[in-house]
Amino acid sequence: MRGDTILHLQKVAGISGSEAHLLSLLPRLRERGWDVRMVMLHENEPGAWDFARALRARGVPLDAIPLRADFDPIAFVRLTTYLMRMRPAILHTHLVHADAYGLLAGTVARVPLRFSTKHGFNEFREAPYFGLLDRAFASLAHVHIAISRGLARYLEDVEGFDDESFEIVHYGIDPNGEPVPYAGDVPRLLCVGRLIPIKGHIVLLRAFAEARRQLPDLELEIAGRGPLEPALKALVRELGITDAVRFLGQVSPIQAAIERAAVVVVPSIGEGFGMAALEAMERSRPVIAADVGGLGELVRDGETGLLVPAGEAEPLRDAILKLAGDLDLAREMGAAGRRRALSRFLQSFCTERTELLYEGALERAS
Repeated sequence: MRGDTILHLQKVAGISGSEAHLLSLLPRLRERGWDVRMVMLHENEPGAWDFARALRARGVPLDAIPLRADFDPIAFVRLTTYLMRMRPAILHTHLVHADAYGLLAGTVARVPLRFSTKHGFNEFREAPYFGLLDRAFASLAHVHIAISRGLARYLEDVEGFDDESFEIVHYGIDPNGEPVPYAGDVPRLLCVGRLIPIKGHIVLLRAFAEARRQLPDLELEIAGRGPLEPALKALVRELGITDAVRFLGQVSPIQAAIERAAVVVVPSIGEGFGMAALEAMERSRPVIAADVGGLGELVRDGETGLLVPAGEAEPLRDAILKLAGDLDLAREMGAAGRRRALSRFLQSFCTERTELLYEGALERAS
């Protein structure tokens, strides 16, 4: 084990994109000899402890600090004391709460190197003065990472960051055997993601209802849970498509659901990376995705799937009709997507890129 301790910090409520990324990255860094540890800020949500158990089961030490509110001075003092005791060489923060608490506490505790990773689009980033605060905390970090160039450009447009100041470290995926080919004649779509407004389910349902007028056999499965679920089910009834839409709830692992589908749709209004798209590509499924954030870096329009304007039902409907109406084309694009996933987006590439950033920072600081 290398002598330098790398401490990751994030507020966790459940296992979503950034948490799944840490569950994959941190054990691999430890396998490569890094003394990687995790501090979890939490509000005692059940999902936080699911994450903690999963990370510890992968051999990564984890400590937890509770938050009683978004602004909790006691938690800040506990974190600062913890950092003074642990004396990590690098503190690596993820998401807003960790940036605010961790970068300030890390500065007070004189942690030599501070990294910050930005993971996603959020509506609150567009609130007045949020960008000013976010940039103020970010000024305390030595290395800034974004999970896609599209996210970096979004942060420049919305918050005033310099997109060239970000190092880009894409999420990665591990191959999981050979994918099962789609053998059905019924064109089935799958959408994977939390049921929240930014994921674009409403525009998908409207586009699907229109497409089904021309493809009556069309089906849609929706995997995920979230606060929008009752409204989405009501919209399904309003659109008269209850016989064609299935809500699967939380599905883990997702590979079997992907293999039941001919096409995976990612209609997000904002998406930092698009892990669902990458998982679909790894399973040889074509992706119809909104051309936003990191999705345009994953999906090659006309080669591994189709890109459409975010938030617009008509182009999404047309893309659905094109792929769901030509399953041979869908299979061809799916095969191209798998080749792209395995050549550009393996987890080993993500791990190696992170290592290079750590090594470079430590070398410059020595």
